[in-house]
Amino acid sequence: MNALPLVFADPDQILFYRQQGGDTRAITAQQFMADAEALAGDLTTGPGAHQFIINLCQDRYRFLVGFAATILAGKTNLLPSTFTGETLRQIFIDTPDALCLHDHDDWPFPYPHLSLAHFSLAHFSLAHHSLDHLSLANRCYREPSPDDLVESGQIKPEHVVAQVFTSGSTGLPMPHNKTWGKLVRNVEAALQQLALWSPVSLVGTVPPQHMFGFESLVLLCLIGRCPLWSGKPFYPADIVAALDAMPEPRMLVTTPFHLQALLDAQIALPKIDRLLLATAPLSPELAERAERVTGAPLFEIYGSTETGQIATRRPTQSTAWTLFAGITLTKAHPEENDELFIANGEHIEAPVMLSDRIHLRADGRFDLLGRVADQVNMAGKRSSLNYLTAQIKAIDGVTDGVFFLPEPKKNQARKNRGGKDQVITRLCAIVVAPGLSAADILAALRDRLDPVFLPRPLILVESLPYNATGKLPQIALQAILDQHLAALASKDQPSWRITADHPVFAGHFPGHPLVPGALLLDWVVERVAAHWQVSSAALRIEQAKFAHPVLPDARVTLDLQAEADRCRFTLKVHTGETNPVAVSGVLSRQKNDEASDAKAKRA
Repeated sequence: MNALPLVFADPDQILFYRQQGGDTRAITAQQFMADAEALAGDLTTGPGAHQFIINLCQDRYRFLVGFAATILAGKTNLLPSTFTGETLRQIFIDTPDALCLHDHDDWPFPYPHLSLAHFSLAHFSLAHHSLDHLSLANRCYREPSPDDLVESGQIKPEHVVAQVFTSGSTGLPMPHNKTWGKLVRNVEAALQQLALWSPVSLVGTVPPQHMFGFESLVLLCLIGRCPLWSGKPFYPADIVAALDAMPEPRMLVTTPFHLQALLDAQIALPKIDRLLLATAPLSPELAERAERVTGAPLFEIYGSTETGQIATRRPTQSTAWTLFAGITLTKAHPEENDELFIANGEHIEAPVMLSDRIHLRADGRFDLLGRVADQVNMAGKRSSLNYLTAQIKAIDGVTDGVFFLPEPKKNQARKNRGGKDQVITRLCAIVVAPGLSAADILAALRDRLDPVFLPRPLILVESLPYNATGKLPQIALQAILDQHLAALASKDQPSWRITADHPVFAGHFPGHPLVPGALLLDWVVERVAAHWQVSSAALRIEQAKFAHPVLPDARVTLDLQAEADRCRFTLKVHTGETNPVAVSGVLSRQKNDEASDAKAKRA
């Protein structure tokens, strides 16, 4: 295949709109290329051999200048969808010769970087102050050597222009190579699929580093010739201002999270001609409401970082997805009915096993049945995280929430019947519910879910940690859980000092006082009931083994390992030198009818 242009627009076509002071400035393709070529020259001749450029710019224009300059310099863009110190640490382990390109005033990380924070239009050169910090604040113009740049903005199809990282919603972000030839075919297929026969103005709430934002903002601008708003709109008022600044027709590229917030703001909206969404499940109710309020057709994109975009649908008209031309789905295991498929063809770099379970219709369209990683199996019973999350969101008073499986801990492993370690992981739920207690929510969930799927713990927060793409990264959810567990651990372990003047010692036993086992078990039951937020009458002692006597003035501490409806406990007595186990055993939660009978008997 012959070389392909980096920018498909005519030189005089306006490709960008930027806010400068109180004015909106239009930037042509020719002006854009001049800036990109100037930066490319400096990336080629600057100190250090940086083959990989980590493009962290938030402003869309600065991002695209850096993106194009990196390609023109014959280098590769690294596009992490999340910008954290841990993300950078992982990248620099794999690519220690990388250079960070950003538009932040401050840079708190110990990695080589170049700031575009004060970048303005016109040809420029970098004033190199050190290997670790390069700034565009001071610059002098120098014509870049044409020998250093990709000739005339023509890119070889096989050139790896970017490594795009997965979002980390199910684990650590992983990079995937993207070649220019495949990306061009990707966007040309999308233009055909979405019937974008002529350019539309783009306003996006999605970061350009994320695969959805990369395809539907960056590449639609460069390849689809669609003018792009350079700002980073997030709040509803910002989105409205950006739309208002762009000429018609306009397409809003966003996520269900941002769309919900925009509609809930109930502010006047400029004319929107099309809505394009991805990154998270979209409810039919939200899709219908969006089309009703905006008068614009709403389309969803289906794909992944590995495959790129491969299908679309209009959810108000059909639940089925239509594949891009040339994309094929084949069963991963033809002999099994496991609903797993491999995507291949056209712009997909290599065959990819999809992370979703698929129902393939006879006409070639398909339905999504849920993510493979979404499936949970607890005590032999199956459900999905998506279903469980829907149940918790349906509770009156809950404004947001999510179920997730925490990372298994080594100390959670127990021997199965075969003698092998088996890790037991409990479901966790993080919930936003002003006015409700954890006990209220658990009580409502018991009416909706099998007890094995009840979350332990259930954590109440003010808001969920959505990232800029409207997703909930696993690492962010795990951080909330770890913080919650650390807070619990920082408190005194459940303990009790049985003083010598306790009335029980009067009869147990005169002259040889010992703490009765029944008293210790009563205290354990009360602690487990408080942990589970249930009545003590709902608990049953399955096992109890007394291993060491407890004397007056002794302090005992309790360790609980709660599972679904069973809780292992260990009660240790602190003697000063050693902490022997006094009592250990298992408690279980009784069914409602059994608990009622037990309560009646106690009465």
